Amino acid sequence: MNGVRAVVFDTDGVLLASAALHAAAWKAAFDGCLPLWPPLGAVTPPQPFDAVREYRDLVDGRSRLDGVRAFLAARRIDLPPGTPQDPPGCGTVHAVAARKEAIFTDRVRNGGVEAFEDVRPVLWRLRAMHIGCAAVSASRHARPLLRSADLIGLFDAVVTGEDAAALVLPGKPDPALFLEAVDRLGCGPEHGAVVEDAVVGVEAGRRGRFSLVVGLDRDGDPHTASALLAHGADLVLPGLDGLPAALQGHQR
Repeated sequence: MNGVRAVVFDTDGVLLASAALHAAAWKAAFDGCLPLWPPLGAVTPPQPFDAVREYRDLVDGRSRLDGVRAFLAARRIDLPPGTPQDPPGCGTVHAVAARKEAIFTDRVRNGGVEAFEDVRPVLWRLRAMHIGCAAVSASRHARPLLRSADLIGLFDAVVTGEDAAALVLPGKPDPALFLEAVDRLGCGPEHGAVVEDAVVGVEAGRRGRFSLVVGLDRDGDPHTASALLAHGADLVLPGLDGLPAALQGHQR
């Protein structure tokens, strides 16, 4: 195949049904702190976190710290940055990020996470097409979650938040994570495709000059599909089943 030789998949919401767990953990972390955060110039309490719209627009696909910063900016709340040693709490950006981490870890420990049904058949199909596959996530949990879902052996490369920290890679919408993944697959972005369900993810794919940026809208939400297209997706699919045909039809 002369076109796409490698596909980089986002993890949460694309490969694993973990987005709802992340959204619930963010909501618990933020809403529990809101009574302690008087917004600048406001006389009414800040609104609770919207686990659908704001999860998608503010935190999905971002690192924990960037997600906290985006939410605080949206609520006009100013917190000191703190340090990575801050325990879970509400007083600093790092403390809130640690609070979300603790909540998410507890929920995963108690419930686990499953792969979407279309993931394995599509990965096998891409392997038969001699297309390399990588899983990418800003989360430090991604590698153990992929392992627990029995998916990790189906990928030629995995790049997670742990790698980002070790390599000092910026988070999405910077394309650094995707570029690291496609480099590990042995080709450049001009022969790579990105599959993402988050706006910042398709932005990263577009900024990285990937040959094809595929948005994924598993919920069939017209607003989500429109947003993905507006921020850089070449096309939006309702699931992964249509991906092999989309790759075969894409030549540059």
